[in-house]
Amino acid sequence: MHTFHSFGFSTVPHILCELGAAQRLGPLIADRFPAARNALLVTDAGFLKTGLVDAPVASLKSAGLNVCVCADVVADPPEAVVLKAAATARADQIDIVIGLGGGSSMDVAKLIAVLLGSEQDLKSMYGIGNVSGGRLPLVQIPTTAGTGSEVTPISIVTTGAITKMGVVSPQLYADLAILDAELTVGLPARVTAATGIDAMVHAIEAYTTRLKKNPLSDMLARQALTLLSANLVATCEDGSNLAGRQAMLVGAMLAGQSFANAPCAAVHALAYPIGGIFHVPHGLSNALILPHVLRFNLPEAATLYAELAEIAAPQIQGSMEARAEGLIAAMKDIAHRVGIETRLQQVGIAASDLDRLADDAMLQTRLLTNNPRVVTRTDARAIYQAAL
Repeated sequence: MHTFHSFGFSTVPHILCELGAAQRLGPLIADRFPAARNALLVTDAGFLKTGLVDAPVASLKSAGLNVCVCADVVADPPEAVVLKAAATARADQIDIVIGLGGGSSMDVAKLIAVLLGSEQDLKSMYGIGNVSGGRLPLVQIPTTAGTGSEVTPISIVTTGAITKMGVVSPQLYADLAILDAELTVGLPARVTAATGIDAMVHAIEAYTTRLKKNPLSDMLARQALTLLSANLVATCEDGSNLAGRQAMLVGAMLAGQSFANAPCAAVHALAYPIGGIFHVPHGLSNALILPHVLRFNLPEAATLYAELAEIAAPQIQGSMEARAEGLIAAMKDIAHRVGIETRLQQVGIAASDLDRLADDAMLQTRLLTNNPRVVTRTDARAIYQAAL
């Protein structure tokens, strides 16, 4: 008989998965948030240039909303960007926040919504469960199939020259997430690849997390991996494949729901310093470190990796160990096939940087505590060495 451990599960209350939904954003918002008058649309300069913001903005305006666009978001957003955007939004009497972009835009949108919903200052929000007030209505629309930030209660901010802090609180769950693959068609193959692998990492880490693994997160992680592994290479090869891209968005979202409740671990802990110090995109940082952390975790997680290999590498038969190794091989093969970097040296990291990376990784206690195998500083350095 299976003994059930107690667990909690939270997620975004409404999800709309529909091609072209962003084109009718106005009616969707007016219907669900009839009191909203002044909307803030949070995006980044690169996405603004694509012109894909125009139709959602026009739709909002024709539905009677005033729209302010904040396109100041940069990757690994610094505190200053968040605070400036929040101050502008407050002056504009914003009453609904819409994140439209990658993880960074959605993370900033979350923080603006909670900063405007209370008098609390940002510094006191860092950590787990430290947001005390409410927030403004919040809608999230991802333009990459990667972070799953549209359905997580997590926001990552760059707080110093290289340090990152997380705000993790239930108030950061949006009211509505909209998945529309038409917004992702212009993504370069490299970005599709790195963000897609990031989403696969979320599924793998949630499925093997040490403390909060549960039947719901497991189910979501498996379905996420099914969709992502079946569609990632095809969408990288043909960016206009809308069905593949919509499947990727759903997979990334399911992985987000999974790791929001069964948190990530050492892959993310070791990836953060690579992004923070060397400004390597988050998805690529994860991809670079993934096979080496999986190999390190094998003594504790081989059974679970073998279960995931049935999804990601069904052609590999044999012993549990062989299948677990097959998962690692499959993830390396995906990175190779989509043509992203696979070694730290390729992104400008040298052997002389490894001590600094290892020191920084050990500060990521929020993540390391979830890893199936305890990671010491010596272990972290050895994993970086293997990835060099």
